[in-house]
Amino acid sequence: MEIIIVRKGEPAYPDRLLEIKNPPKQLYCCGNLKLLHSRCVAVIGSRTSTVYGRNIAKAIGRCLAAAGVAVVSGMAIGIDTCAHEGALEAGGRTVAVLGCGPDVCYPAENKLLMADIRRQGLIVTEYPPGTAAIRYNFPNRNRIISGLCEATVVVQARNRSGALITAELAAEQGRDVFAVPGNIDSQYNLGNNKLIKEGATPLVCVDDILEHLGLSGVSEEDARDRLSDREFQVFEILNQEGEMTVDEVCLKTGFSPAYVNPILSVMEMKGFINSEMGKFFVKITPCK
Repeated sequence: MEIIIVRKGEPAYPDRLLEIKNPPKQLYCCGNLKLLHSRCVAVIGSRTSTVYGRNIAKAIGRCLAAAGVAVVSGMAIGIDTCAHEGALEAGGRTVAVLGCGPDVCYPAENKLLMADIRRQGLIVTEYPPGTAAIRYNFPNRNRIISGLCEATVVVQARNRSGALITAELAAEQGRDVFAVPGNIDSQYNLGNNKLIKEGATPLVCVDDILEHLGLSGVSEEDARDRLSDREFQVFEILNQEGEMTVDEVCLKTGFSPAYVNPILSVMEMKGFINSEMGKFFVKITPCK
């Protein structure tokens, strides 16, 4: 298992973390470092959860991953695990931020999940190899979960859940906070319902987060009908790879930038792709 140390001030260090209070001096990473600079959304919640909460977490993880958005969570049992699993099931990317060393699996029952995340996503922690999963580390790591993301979704949280700490940190960092409404007579939903009362945006449909991110969708069939052969070739590549720069599209297609740039411009005008921070990504059909 290769562990890469990314230090503050290095190009690989994520810009979003530089905007938060007390950014980590270094990150110990295993997996795809590009995800540190990709579009990310945190999907979090309590370790104790209901079937409803776990199903919603998995659906949100699937939907975001299918849109090319990296799903960030803490790899805890319950909601976190389901968010990661949903992203992986969709063939997407997911980031696990740990409260222990990058070589320590906590909880132990997530050993296979951790291996899948290393292969298909990224493991991140500010703690060096061998660091045990002690209680203090977890509230501390929550600032990294929210700090890496442009939005945080609280799926299901008890009144004193650590997920509420992450949501509070996200709000302090100027990031958007969503909360899934739940039954008012259930202790499992006290925290997320309280967040809505205090101003968090209710997530009443899985598509809400996609609309917020500017990812209202188009279908592959529509793209095949309305795009030229070259445009559809680029569409398929973006649909498979997620967000890409012009140079990455050129490398994948073998086309020159002078050839690719007009294609991307036309595709964006036709409403099939979006661009942000120099990267292009496909609008997708909203998940059900």
